[in-house]
Amino acid sequence: MRDLKDQESENAVTEQKAGAGSSESVQRIQPSKGANLDKVLASGVVWTAAVKWISQIATWAITLVVARLLAPSDYGLVGMATIYLGLVTLFSEFGLGTAIITLRDITDDQISQLNTLSLVLGFVGFAISAAVAIPVGKFFRAPGLPLVVIVMSIGFVVSAVRTVPYALMQKDMRFKLLAVIDGLQVIIQAIFTLVLAFLGFGYWALVLGNLSLSVAATGLTLIWERQRFAWPRFSTLREPLLLSWHIIVGRLSWYVYDNSDFIVAGRVLGQAPLGAYTLAWTLAHVPLEKLTVLVNRVTPSVFAAVQSDFSALRRYLRTITGGLALVIFPVTLGMALVAGEFVGMALGQKWEGAVLPLELLAIHALIRSNVILLAPVLNVVGEARFAMWNNLAALVILPVSFYIASRWGTEGIAGVWVVVYPLIAFPLYWRLFRKIQMSTKEYMGAIWPALSGCILMAIAVEVMKRLLSPALPLYVRFSSEILLGAVVYGLALISMHRQQLSSVFKLVQSFRRPLALVERDS
Repeated sequence: MRDLKDQESENAVTEQKAGAGSSESVQRIQPSKGANLDKVLASGVVWTAAVKWISQIATWAITLVVARLLAPSDYGLVGMATIYLGLVTLFSEFGLGTAIITLRDITDDQISQLNTLSLVLGFVGFAISAAVAIPVGKFFRAPGLPLVVIVMSIGFVVSAVRTVPYALMQKDMRFKLLAVIDGLQVIIQAIFTLVLAFLGFGYWALVLGNLSLSVAATGLTLIWERQRFAWPRFSTLREPLLLSWHIIVGRLSWYVYDNSDFIVAGRVLGQAPLGAYTLAWTLAHVPLEKLTVLVNRVTPSVFAAVQSDFSALRRYLRTITGGLALVIFPVTLGMALVAGEFVGMALGQKWEGAVLPLELLAIHALIRSNVILLAPVLNVVGEARFAMWNNLAALVILPVSFYIASRWGTEGIAGVWVVVYPLIAFPLYWRLFRKIQMSTKEYMGAIWPALSGCILMAIAVEVMKRLLSPALPLYVRFSSEILLGAVVYGLALISMHRQQLSSVFKLVQSFRRPLALVERDS
């Protein structure tokens, strides 16, 4: 439950809204720049990461049990629906939340208008889904798909009520509370899905489980943050809507190309290969998805607070990138190294087709973990338009590449992410480094400890694979490879990058100060 300081913060915000009037900017709680902002960032990262990893540990076991109860075709059917619904979800949100976080002088009246617009877009998303559900089913040659699409589309309206209150909580940097809400909603979804799978609901367990996530997220958010509604007047919303337009076009383009591999796999290869590919993607990107949530939760607010201070932006980008690489690099590369043993031991022989895609997609997750921080920085320094055009270019290049590579099956599709995606991401690095005057050497120095440790870890694990007898039980080989990789990675960091580790440990020690104290200091 909310602690006393959260209540005081909310009361202060409410008083400021009441005194500002509709024509003045909302003076929401913000920490000062410098040390206090560092502490807010540190506390936000710790709370978000801790809750995410705890909830992930709890839900991973449930995910594996559900995978054994259901068939690849069940995952394939819901994966087809998710491809389309995710696209409409992005449209219905329209980038309104990011605009609220990024624009520092937005008024309470404008926020209320955006709240109404969000709800309208939610109903529009549901109406569109109901209208195209049957054509979508025909496109994928799946008769059961239309009803699945309609039921899952209820989440559009539910999530629309949450968009603006959620963004306001991010703007106020209430990261501890946001982390708790996210952890609870994920656990609720996992348990609900597991119960339905045990009761024999089949793919409906996944459908209703996804819908329960939207309901839980919205309900928990509205307990702590609400925003009134006001009739939208587009003459007063020009600036936030222009920024929202650049963001939503970029996101829509990203979503289409990011899911075009699933579309190609489902259309060209069929439902069962799509199911295997979907599970491989999920397993490979679990750490990255948690990282993405952490980045999207904490960094936009912090970057927006120092958007005119390029020195601070470089420091935050360098520090966050390097710190996250220390965790994400070994986890994703480790998954690629032990994919065969893990699939055989945890999922069984029927999922053998997911092994090679899992290896390739895990490598892609490592590469992608460096890219996800770029867009939030580009948005706050006025380069949202460039990011949009980069995504539009990817929208053309990647789907064509996936279709060509599909002749080699799911392995070919996964390989595109490793070969083509880095070429598409390069312009984002170039533009951002030029904008904030950051050198490549400075950036590479931030990720070198993690990268060098992973190189040595990979060599050690591959040598062990060749030394261990194939007759050994899978769990013995799997455990041995994991243990050796962890030891080698740790020793590499201690022996080669002791100074960087010392800096990280000092930063972690500063995380222990509660966020409530940070707010009081500010």
